[in-house]
Amino acid sequence: MRIGTTLGVTLLGLVAGLPPLPIMAQTAKPRILVLATGGTIAQTDSKEAKLLGDALIGAVPQLKDIAQVQAEQVAQVSSPDITPEIWLKLAKRINAALASNDVDGVVVTHGTDTLEETAYFLDLVVKSDKPVVVVGSMRGSSAPSADGPANLIDAVAIAASPTARSNGVLVTLNDTIQSARDVTKTNTTSLDAFKSPDFGTLGIVQGGKPIFYRQVSRKHTTATEFDVSSLTALPKVAIVYSYVGVDADAFEGAMKSGAKGVVYAGTGNGSIPKAVQPAAASAAKSGVVVVRASRVNGGVVERNGEHDDTALGTITADSLNPQKARVLVMLGLTRTGNAAEMQRLFDTY
Repeated sequence: MRIGTTLGVTLLGLVAGLPPLPIMAQTAKPRILVLATGGTIAQTDSKEAKLLGDALIGAVPQLKDIAQVQAEQVAQVSSPDITPEIWLKLAKRINAALASNDVDGVVVTHGTDTLEETAYFLDLVVKSDKPVVVVGSMRGSSAPSADGPANLIDAVAIAASPTARSNGVLVTLNDTIQSARDVTKTNTTSLDAFKSPDFGTLGIVQGGKPIFYRQVSRKHTTATEFDVSSLTALPKVAIVYSYVGVDADAFEGAMKSGAKGVVYAGTGNGSIPKAVQPAAASAAKSGVVVVRASRVNGGVVERNGEHDDTALGTITADSLNPQKARVLVMLGLTRTGNAAEMQRLFDTY
């Protein structure tokens, strides 16, 4: 029944001495803030990210049927050019927005190359249980099968859904809902590039509706101990990659560059070859945080498994891939340089 008809019935009821019917107010749509950073999702007919936030959401009129959407431009770069400074700016803006009663959720548009790193950083520093969804696209808007519009619609639908609250920062592409902690890019060009190899998706978007099947048990967002509100920079942490015939040069180069932490992307179960072990042990002894991760796309690096981590002074990355392990070390170093405490962080997050 329309409001005008309801008013008419109510007036007739008053004349007849009957109790009035309630006037049904239209439920306001959720208020979603889109924070744009560039990337393929903002590309037009070139390889440059040219669509600013307002133009990006304006190109997808279906969004207005889901939520009240506003956009802001935080950065305008390809994702290989994302920096820790952009991370801090983005995190502070998200926390300020979600602290307001005027925003019900946030969507971050982002290039896919480093999307998983940004998402995991936000998962550790956002201080709200309101939904935060990071979204990108594998193809630009001029491609015949551009996926950006559909992905953006899914992202806004997830951010607008009460079921997405308290699930940590989420990532969506290709109708999937992934945990920021678990997801990684597994293909250079496929629309189905983003997967969570060890633990699978959290859910899907079906018919425009987000459906969750599991939750993340590792601590995130409001349950973390990290606070970036007063930070202007993050500690320098390097990744050193292992391969057949590797020597200590790259590791020692990281030390000379001033790195406060090194993530070693080892083979298999995070193996560090004998040629590199003395440099790793020396770095750890000097107070540099040294983490054993794996270049393998899946599995847990065992503590005191492949190596005696207690003797080497190394920390194990659990199931985090090297690039996400680096994120956790960067944030961990803002709180501690102690190896035992750093291991606790990896066992917790």
